[in-house]
Amino acid sequence: MTGRSRRDVLALGAGGAALAFAGGPAEATPQEAAEAIAKFTGGKAAAPGAIAIDLPEIAENGNTVPLTIALDSPMTAEDHVSDILVVAEANPRPTVVTFHLTPMSGRAEVATRIRLAATENVTVVAKTSTGQLISAQKLVKVTVGGCGG
Repeated sequence: MTGRSRRDVLALGAGGAALAFAGGPAEATPQEAAEAIAKFTGGKAAAPGAIAIDLPEIAENGNTVPLTIALDSPMTAEDHVSDILVVAEANPRPTVVTFHLTPMSGRAEVATRIRLAATENVTVVAKTSTGQLISAQKLVKVTVGGCGG
């Protein structure tokens, strides 16, 4: 016997339940995603552009979704993609990853695996050394819980 009374056990259970529900929202709002993009772009609007986003249309497991992003860029010192932001609007934290590139990168292409909480839009915003902002978006349907459970 552990020496705990029934009252102690019930109090611990109620406290644990309160903590579980007080943790805040399980997903970000579209407003939070827009704020993350605005912070990245300095409040400027990004023009829709030629960003190739390779994501599955249906992700059977939201815990590990393959992502490849490619942009057509000369990648010279004068004109290159300098930063790429990936935002998933339903994730608990909308900013998924930010890539920083240099002309030495050779080409503007990155690949990784990301975690998606639910069916959601994934937005990619790229910044060039000339100040150009380009964006593209893709909807991914998640069938099994990712970072949201």
